[in-house]
Amino acid sequence: MACRCHTTEKRAMSKTTPLYHRHQEAGAKLVDFGGWQMPLHYGSQLDEHHAVRSHAGIFDVSHMTVVDVHGAGATPFLRKLLANDVARLKAPGRGLYGCMLTDSGGVIDDLIVYRTGPDQYRVVVNAATRDKDLDWINARAAGYDCVVSERESAVMLAVQGPAAIEMCGPFLPDELRAPVAELRNFHCCAANGWFVARTGYTGEAGLELIIDDTPAAVELWDALIASGIQPCGLGARDTLRLEAGLCLYGQDLDDAHTPLVSGLDWTVAWEPAERDFTGRAALEAQRSAGPTEALTGLLLEDRGIMRHGQRVVTAQGDGVVTSGSFSPTLGRSIALARVPVDADGDCTVQIRNAARRARLVPPAFVRNGEVLVDLGDT
Repeated sequence: MACRCHTTEKRAMSKTTPLYHRHQEAGAKLVDFGGWQMPLHYGSQLDEHHAVRSHAGIFDVSHMTVVDVHGAGATPFLRKLLANDVARLKAPGRGLYGCMLTDSGGVIDDLIVYRTGPDQYRVVVNAATRDKDLDWINARAAGYDCVVSERESAVMLAVQGPAAIEMCGPFLPDELRAPVAELRNFHCCAANGWFVARTGYTGEAGLELIIDDTPAAVELWDALIASGIQPCGLGARDTLRLEAGLCLYGQDLDDAHTPLVSGLDWTVAWEPAERDFTGRAALEAQRSAGPTEALTGLLLEDRGIMRHGQRVVTAQGDGVVTSGSFSPTLGRSIALARVPVDADGDCTVQIRNAARRARLVPPAFVRNGEVLVDLGDT
């Protein structure tokens, strides 16, 4: 039985979320991101970053794409589509992170999939890749007994930080307060059009909420800010995720590189061996030959800021910065970089025609408020 795919016309550029006017009223600096007008910051990106690390911040992430997949064929379809295995989600209320791959093993997108029922799943993919993701998903769903539906009207909020879950509690629907308080990482619960997951993109504890009722979502945004939670924009979201060593699609991930050279080999479910997910043959060949590249962290030991595209020089050969920025928590520049697989120790990064000293480190710098790298004496 063919999949029944609910499609919509491609949306025009410069889309806005239901919270757009709230961002304007708050004095946000608005920028175009993937065709959406989104807040970059509300005055101080540094203050927003530190608020999430020390207390709590709230992000409007309604530009993300939410797709529901349900029907008798939903599980076999997603087991074919994704490199991670949804069969690991033994019961509703659980989620996992993984990649959707091309036949040659390149990453089309990274995503989170939640099991919401016996034959029901919710998939959240990136905003900038919406059109190609939906085209890919719909084309490959043919032949499976399932329905693929985009939830275009849903509002998505991320409340992140050590105080986030506790502060959210009083503003949730009564039937969700107790379940949310008990949620473990990568678990979710839902009731009456509210979906709440213990996930995020900051390296801190927190929740991501998908709400079908727009007025209720706007009311929640207002209430959480009034309670003392800091509104945060894309700028702080980027420095937080980089400190946590979390990949950004289009920079650290793309369809020219596999998960095996992007620090995401752990998201590939090799067992059972008979599961023939898209891209498996290419990944097996690369694993057998041995990857020649790896994604690593960089800590700058000279002055300057590392940025995407800069050349990295190691004793084992050249690499490239995939994401780089100033780390507000560490007080220096950090980066993710793709380098020769055996590269280690000291290196240099080419910044404005000057070779700046840096050090290769594990690709996670700060999580749950804890500094994970040795800063040395510099």
